[in-house]
Amino acid sequence: MRGRGHAFLAAFQFLSRFPVRTELDFTPELLKRSTRYYPMVGAAIGVVLSLISCLLAQVLPGLVSAVIVLIVWVYLTGGLHLDGWMDTADGLLSYRSRDKMLEIMKDSRVGAMGVIACVLLLLLKTALIASLLEQAALPAALLTAPLWSRWFMVYAMAAWPQARGPEGLAGRFGGMRYKSALLAGLWALVLSAAGLGLCVFIGYGAGLDLDLGSGSSSGSGWIKLGILWIVLPLAAWSVGTYVSSRISRKLGGLTGDVYGALNEGLEVLLLLIVTGVTH
Repeated sequence: MRGRGHAFLAAFQFLSRFPVRTELDFTPELLKRSTRYYPMVGAAIGVVLSLISCLLAQVLPGLVSAVIVLIVWVYLTGGLHLDGWMDTADGLLSYRSRDKMLEIMKDSRVGAMGVIACVLLLLLKTALIASLLEQAALPAALLTAPLWSRWFMVYAMAAWPQARGPEGLAGRFGGMRYKSALLAGLWALVLSAAGLGLCVFIGYGAGLDLDLGSGSSSGSGWIKLGILWIVLPLAAWSVGTYVSSRISRKLGGLTGDVYGALNEGLEVLLLLIVTGVTH
């Protein structure tokens, strides 16, 4: 039981700024066991963001609320995945040799392509959050996008080799089994079903229109929730697999930075899907 508890706490301590006071020894074995709880971290982030967004929507304009929600989102993750997004952009968009790309990604400094990629990503996230606030569908997005993007990171760790072998952060996840991705996927399915249902009650509490889209009936709103429950994991898996395969061919595998970049990219993709389904 102690091992499971440490793995659960390790997932939160490693991926977020949630207060975890326990001293943990982040051995490769503990890191690998903790991955099955990654969707829980995403769900916890989603719950916090959903509550904040519903409260802000009552007192502030949509765009201002969207910026504040994004600031909280970045804070809760410690910018961990954004760092990977920028480093991956610097490396892959340099169009250099494999070894040079890996060298650029390892550099702690951020280049022009990384800055540009980060700015564009944050702008798009802000626009999507603001749009979903207007549709009162933001809780549905915030309770699912961080969850499924983190599940795919677990799948990627098991499905593709580490580009630097045993070196670097990704090397500590070497030898991951598909069992961890399966367990994480089961958690994600349960949590996303609960989250999509919970968004209705959050809407009641905040006094929001519960119809997930203008002119929709309550029945069609529930149908849309069901569609999202099916579409979001399929989209995360299919698009994530395509992108990961392309990157793996270039780098000879994936790195810790790439895991973070996949998380950021898939979060935006899933927000886009929710926006399209509920528009």
